[in-house]
Amino acid sequence: MKQLLTYFIALVWFINGLYCKVLNQVPRHQEIVGRILGDDLAPNLTILIGISEIIMAGWVLSRYRSRLNAIIQIALVLLMNIIESLLAHDLLFWGRSNGFFAFIFIAVIYYNEFVLHKNTSF
Repeated sequence: MKQLLTYFIALVWFINGLYCKVLNQVPRHQEIVGRILGDDLAPNLTILIGISEIIMAGWVLSRYRSRLNAIIQIALVLLMNIIESLLAHDLLFWGRSNGFFAFIFIAVIYYNEFVLHKNTSF
């Protein structure tokens, strides 16, 4: 179960990074970045964010410092969703309900790392 959840979490980061942002197959992501950080910077920043998400997928799969990784993932998902809800809720796939799905993803990350994985080292 833990390995399956780890692959799922990494896949979410990888798809969002490569397909949605780097390859710009979901232009709404670039629109959200433009709304928050400015349209002039949006294309390049969206690609950088996508590359960062691909790196996050690799980090998840590596299991290196997995607790720290889980904490950073949770913080990033929370921060991204708060900012997007405040500044670009009309561009979100599920609108204001996007937070519910973010919460589910956070719960999966938490469960995978802090419930299924009893190692206490960071």
